[in-house]
Amino acid sequence: MALSESVKNALAPIHREGYPFVAGAALATLVLFWLWTPLGWIGAVATCWVAYFFRDPTRVTPIADGLVVSPADGRIALVTNAVPPAELKLGSEALPRVSIFMNVLDVHVNRSPIGGKVAHIIYTPGKFINADLDKASEDNERNSIVISDGKHTVAIVQIAGLIARRIVCFVREGDTIAAGERVGLIRFGSRVDVYLPAGVRPLVAEGQTARGGETVIADIGHRYPKRAFRVG
Repeated sequence: MALSESVKNALAPIHREGYPFVAGAALATLVLFWLWTPLGWIGAVATCWVAYFFRDPTRVTPIADGLVVSPADGRIALVTNAVPPAELKLGSEALPRVSIFMNVLDVHVNRSPIGGKVAHIIYTPGKFINADLDKASEDNERNSIVISDGKHTVAIVQIAGLIARRIVCFVREGDTIAAGERVGLIRFGSRVDVYLPAGVRPLVAEGQTARGGETVIADIGHRYPKRAFRVG
């Protein structure tokens, strides 16, 4: 019998960034068992959670010119038009923006929304307020990745949150990457903003759950009409 989707997700491989944390938690658990067995079991549960947090499941990315896929797992927190941060150099006009909020149970490996060349990577220090708030896009510590396919430019912004204190970027300026390719990770719960080209209509709604590398959030080619949504 094939494993259910939830079980497969839980048993996904651990990303290499998580190895030191899992090893540290496991070592602490051994010490706790030596001190007092009940504490050791608490440590064992914590170790399992750390391993679960750093899981890196395989994703099946739809490939087609113009498709923009979600860079992160999580809840679509905001779908709006907003002026992008100045460091992105995308102009002063408001652009379509999709914000994905990741809680501590979501997969935290981030993926490229489109295929293309990494034009810019900009790290900006800042605050650590609740990443679910709109002002987190401008106030919080963040790492921005601008990607161009030669025709269009899409930017993702990895935003630290109330608990998250470390943003990891896997790519460098000048790299050529594919849609759905791993580009970074945020520890431990945060948000990713996607800035789309002007005039592009997002195909997701606030409250929807996205899967990084799989959920189509926009179509730059405008082949699909604006979607309607029903909650129920």
